[in-house]
Amino acid sequence: MDDQAAHLASILVQRLRSTSPTSRIIVGLSGVPASGKSTLAQIIVDRVNETFRADSSVETVDGETKHNNVAVLIGLDGWHMTRAQLDAFPDPRLAHDRRGAHWTFDGESYVHFMRALRHPLRTADTSSEEADVVYAPSFDHAIKDPTPRAVPVHPYHRLVLIEGLYTFLGIPPWREAAEMLDERWWLDVGEAEAEERLVARHVRSGIAKDLDEAKWRSRENDAPNGQFIRENMLKPTRVIKSLTDLTLITS
Repeated sequence: MDDQAAHLASILVQRLRSTSPTSRIIVGLSGVPASGKSTLAQIIVDRVNETFRADSSVETVDGETKHNNVAVLIGLDGWHMTRAQLDAFPDPRLAHDRRGAHWTFDGESYVHFMRALRHPLRTADTSSEEADVVYAPSFDHAIKDPTPRAVPVHPYHRLVLIEGLYTFLGIPPWREAAEMLDERWWLDVGEAEAEERLVARHVRSGIAKDLDEAKWRSRENDAPNGQFIRENMLKPTRVIKSLTDLTLITS
């Protein structure tokens, strides 16, 4: 997995080196549940930042490459609707049971976030740091709800890696956001392997009280969501083989 992440990070490093310091590169990393999106994305971002801390050849808009991370990771889970919002659905039980389906996310808010990321980065002479910061929500597993404005994306963050199931979903409103991505990376895993990872994860995390409930959740919610994105995503720019590695079953 480390070699795979290092190779992918090197691709992004080369793109950054050939991209204007006033432009961002935005990458969407998608895959079915339990394909390993979160783990792989974090390693890639860490590798890119390590490279730039050791190499001052790439400019940022504020000239502080060595002091700030050039890459930031955003999780799409931050755009989950709250449990209170799900309670207001015509069928609240169905909404809670299917939490994780695309219609249980705030897709419109995500599109607004992507539009903000696509604004040109201003130079230090014209930039007001706080005014130029774009904020993303995150998901708090302790309270099982999103936390708004939790992750700042600063002007010096020239690479934004967004991981999540619907990052390049091809239906409204998601399609607009998907078309703003510079890269669409699909993390591919077989159905049987994904189910095995999901069941193990649900039991270990306590999401399911036992093996039977874990299998039910996998087959009734996770698998349909995965099939939906396979059938409705924009064409990936790169397909990555998900390695059989227990550290990859976090997403």
